[in-house]
Amino acid sequence: MTTIPLHASAPPSPFSARERDTLRALLGRMIPASEHHQVPGADDALILADIVQTLAPQGVAVQAALGRLDELAQADSGEPYAALDAARQDAVALQFRQQRSPGLSALLTAVAQCYYRDERVMRSLGMPARPPFPQGYELAQGDWSLLDPVRARPPVYKKV
Repeated sequence: MTTIPLHASAPPSPFSARERDTLRALLGRMIPASEHHQVPGADDALILADIVQTLAPQGVAVQAALGRLDELAQADSGEPYAALDAARQDAVALQFRQQRSPGLSALLTAVAQCYYRDERVMRSLGMPARPPFPQGYELAQGDWSLLDPVRARPPVYKKV
């Protein structure tokens, strides 16, 4: 499996240069690079490009969230989020997370999705760098009798 880079036929980024800087700084705080595990951070250029491309359909909500993050940073220090030191970025990000911005859930989903489909990350986890299908993965069989109480329940819907 490879990271999907932005290419000439990709739609243009919905994010301004400042929003991309804010996004890059936030991603670096969310999942930093690790030399010990030999993995890039979420702010790696390839992963960032994949995240930006994945977030494009939710661009308006994510732009609003990144704008709010910058507002919080400027209210605290007068500087945009990307210009703050790591400790201040963490404090502002925590405050931002507590506000539950609508674009934040899209951002978190895209970060997890894109980070864990990067082949360097998958290799570090000891997993093959490939999609799960068509080869699939073997799953240990469980105890199917655990579903008997669910099967015995009456329907939770109304027949029409």
